[in-house]
Amino acid sequence: MSVNTIVDPVTTTAWKALDAHSQGLDANLRTWFEQDPQRASKLSFTAADLHVDLSKNLITDETLELLIKLAGEVNLEDRRAAMFAGERINVTEDRAVLHTALRRPADAQPQLVVDGQNVDEDVHEVLAKVYDFADRVRSGEWTGITGKQIETVVNIGIGGSDLGPVMVYEALKPYAQPGLAARFISNIDPTDAAETVADLDPETTLFIVASKTFGTLETLTNARVCREWLLTSLREAGALEGKDEKDAVAAHFVAVSTALDKVADFGIDPENAFGFWNWVGGRYSVDSAIGTPLAIVLGPDVFEQFLAGFHAMDEHFRTAPLAENVPALMGLLNIWNVNFLGAETHAVLPYDQYLHRFPAYLQQLTMESNGKSVRADGTPVTTETGEVFWGEPGTNGQHAFYQLIHQGTRLIPADFIAFANPVHSTKDGEQDVHELFLANFFAQTKALAFGKTAEEVRAEGTAEEIVPARVFSGDRPTTSIMASQLTPSVLGQLIALYEHITFVQGTVWGIDSFDQWGVELGKQLALQLAPAVGGDREVLAQQDSSTQGLIEFYLNNRK
Repeated sequence: MSVNTIVDPVTTTAWKALDAHSQGLDANLRTWFEQDPQRASKLSFTAADLHVDLSKNLITDETLELLIKLAGEVNLEDRRAAMFAGERINVTEDRAVLHTALRRPADAQPQLVVDGQNVDEDVHEVLAKVYDFADRVRSGEWTGITGKQIETVVNIGIGGSDLGPVMVYEALKPYAQPGLAARFISNIDPTDAAETVADLDPETTLFIVASKTFGTLETLTNARVCREWLLTSLREAGALEGKDEKDAVAAHFVAVSTALDKVADFGIDPENAFGFWNWVGGRYSVDSAIGTPLAIVLGPDVFEQFLAGFHAMDEHFRTAPLAENVPALMGLLNIWNVNFLGAETHAVLPYDQYLHRFPAYLQQLTMESNGKSVRADGTPVTTETGEVFWGEPGTNGQHAFYQLIHQGTRLIPADFIAFANPVHSTKDGEQDVHELFLANFFAQTKALAFGKTAEEVRAEGTAEEIVPARVFSGDRPTTSIMASQLTPSVLGQLIALYEHITFVQGTVWGIDSFDQWGVELGKQLALQLAPAVGGDREVLAQQDSSTQGLIEFYLNNRK
């Protein structure tokens, strides 16, 4: 059977057994933990540097056995092998899916050759070019048009060309070179670019335009806006006297793109364009040349550690038996929660402020990948697919939306992420603040799992009429993910973990997790509507009445 042969999961014996199992499941985590003192140890796993506790999920030994059987019946292991080997599992675009190749060591054996091309050599050739450029900027060898050293790198991108770099930069800020910072522009809203560059010195600012085709509307619009800002600011400062404006653009702009002709037309030296390949999807690209701003600000050594973390998780996913394979188990658990327990959303709750953009990053990774209603063979899906991923750092979320997770009517599985060692050790008097912080982390998963009974509430002396409001049902599923410290390697492991979780779910549902046609229609219509927004009455008259009315309001109120 071809790895691209789609197996309808609902026709498998495991799916039918899981359905029956879920109907008869009397979930009670209190009882399960009391009856099995080994439950936590049996359901805790190690993946690279991550310690992952699945014991507070609504699963039994039978649940896991059936989920692993389901993985076998949908050919998960064969499809995993096909992905790592570079087979064209992205069927709607007829492409390989090789983000895992971006982090293979240069001396990996055997070398990865796809369609006659040595992928390992290609990847490390680009990495060497990125690292060389990064070293030139970091050392001061590369300067702006006036000879001043670069102090701020501004990344201009959108989607995967923004969400990955900004998340990683925020997560690894302690590793940034002193005197060197990054900023990010993504939104086509003029406010984004204006606010980002407002207080920058054009003489010490380097822009990176990240667009594989160098044709992304938002990115190229923002790039032109920033080019105009640069030249205008330099002129006003008298910094361009006796200098060619083309040289100024070339000194302050580089690109991550393969469209070298368009790069040159913009004014960027094609030698300063860093490429990547069509087998790298945008949301899987932060470890490619898209990470150039990270290599500059954090340094090539840190970026190498970051890539090593990805590879460690890749190897775990590639080689570990399914019963011990953390990405596989977590992906299968998500199938269980969505398709058998009725969950519609999934919270990701990092107890580390440096990971404050991680949930937003995962939104694109998971929802752009698995937000599909058609299977890879073009037929309608036969199950619910995808979940709404969301979250905020703890403890902020505790004072906002945790109420719904604890006592609401919806089942919301949640992943809690924490680290034993903080970057900043702080005491409030005698109280270690990180200990207090992690006490909240441990308490939340305990409260969600075991709740609080009416009898326990009454025992506290609570008035009877208030007792129902203070009861916590418990049996709210959580996964706890811990590591010693948030290092570049650990961050790479976390990202790869969720990449592979996403792959597992897509495989079970039979969908192509690596295309994203759903983002196209709105962009096409925006281009068609632009003349009407600019006042073209003929184009406006062709629109539906609602769109006409909204544009009319805009035209009448735009000053």
